[in-house]
Amino acid sequence: MKKKIGITAAVILGILAVCYIGFAVFFQSHFCFGTTIDGIKVGGCSTVKVEQLIEEEIGGYELTLVEREDQTETITASQIGAAPVFHGEIEELLADQNAFAWPVILFGKSALELEKTVAFDDTKFSGTIEALSCMQEENQRKPVDASCSGYSAADGYTLVPADYGTTIDETALKNAVAEAVEGLEDTLDLEKNGCYVDPAVGDDDKDLLAVIDELNQYVASTVTYDFGDQTEVVDGSTISEWLSVLDGELEVDEEAVLDYVKGLAKTYNTAYKPKTLKTSYGPEVTISNGAYGWKIDTEGEVAQLLEDIKSGKSVEREPVYSQTANSHGENDYGNSYVEINLTSQHLFVYKNGSLVVDSDFVSGNLSKGHGSPTGAFSVTYTTTDAVLRGEDYATPVKYWMPFAGDVGMHDASWRKSFGGNIYKTNGSHGCINLPTSVAKTIYNTIEKGWPVLVYTLPGTESAAQLQQDVQTVIDLINSIGEVTADSETVIASARSQYDALPDSTKANVTNYDVLVAAEASLAQIKAAGEQTGM
Repeated sequence: MKKKIGITAAVILGILAVCYIGFAVFFQSHFCFGTTIDGIKVGGCSTVKVEQLIEEEIGGYELTLVEREDQTETITASQIGAAPVFHGEIEELLADQNAFAWPVILFGKSALELEKTVAFDDTKFSGTIEALSCMQEENQRKPVDASCSGYSAADGYTLVPADYGTTIDETALKNAVAEAVEGLEDTLDLEKNGCYVDPAVGDDDKDLLAVIDELNQYVASTVTYDFGDQTEVVDGSTISEWLSVLDGELEVDEEAVLDYVKGLAKTYNTAYKPKTLKTSYGPEVTISNGAYGWKIDTEGEVAQLLEDIKSGKSVEREPVYSQTANSHGENDYGNSYVEINLTSQHLFVYKNGSLVVDSDFVSGNLSKGHGSPTGAFSVTYTTTDAVLRGEDYATPVKYWMPFAGDVGMHDASWRKSFGGNIYKTNGSHGCINLPTSVAKTIYNTIEKGWPVLVYTLPGTESAAQLQQDVQTVIDLINSIGEVTADSETVIASARSQYDALPDSTKANVTNYDVLVAAEASLAQIKAAGEQTGM
């Protein structure tokens, strides 16, 4: 009896083992009994079968649109060509299933969730949305927000009352429907999902009324610019062009304000512009270089103009300048200035139209390339007991009045004479060297910002100066001697100084033919050298 019982138990266990293993093998490719995916019973189904079940579910999908005024409409999956898109998600769920634990799954149930991707036909989708009753123009009432009127010189800005109504925001509706379909939602409330264009601003909107008040405050401003005998006025008609309302906030177009200020600067700035000076010698000269003159600080003026506009007040003022001059009008340097003639090596200082002092000076050494700059400049500052420093010098001076970077006027107590041709071979590093007494007078007369007008005026050289120039050229030519390749520097210097002579004195260079011959010989030597090099 015991033996029979043992045999029977073994057979039963064998059968159970076969069944267990068989089902385990089966559940390698099928979902266990009792399994659901998003509520769909998929027990015993292969992945292909599960896809079919999901396709059938989505095929019967309907989305109810809940519209305003108790209206509803329905969109079906077939109308928009909705269908699931699988990317192996079901296979991943099956792979995660423990086939050998099927008895546990069977009794414990397995509720799985699948993140489905639903695609639809874009053409069908758009056509279905556009065919909805709520999308038809005759079924829509368009809303119009309360707004601000345009500027009127008589009334300023006024309220334009709102026109209330309803209309569909097609883009928002399509996006909301697409999102609902992708999530397989049953209903879509159009109002809650922002599918309507609502009148966002009413007649009593506090923000709008505040903006209108602010606009009217701005255009009530008047800014009158004083440019001497000329004026420019900024009033409501101009200011209104710079104002707009964006998202309920008043906006000032600062770029437009900047353009206006730049226009003022273009018209009224005189810095870096040519200046005409009737010289102390009689003829007029045009001085093209130099920064002296009026210059509007565009950044500072924009800030000030914006502040004036916001105040709602009437203001009369000059622009904000980064640099000022003596006078508005034809000559911005007025009648107080330093006049420096590099040709005659003589300067004049005028104050309120009266000559204070004039004097010979020594300017920058031409032979060493230190010529003083021409132009209309302004005194940078004035000081006493300064030390002028360069690469190879440190020179103490009593009176220092720079006007063009490191170039300025100062006393030169070490010099015994001034004027003439001294500057050509024994000049300064670029500064205007003056007798100490003259430098002191100038220092006590001028101040920071004082105009300094530097020019050349051929024909104002003294007779002695011209004769000295001629003799310098003659001596240079005589120093050439026998022409060699090393003669190029002295020949070039002789040519340069000869060409710099006024035409009326060139004939006095009695050995000019020697210079011409030397240039010809040098050209032959250089040509022969080039051929030898080839």
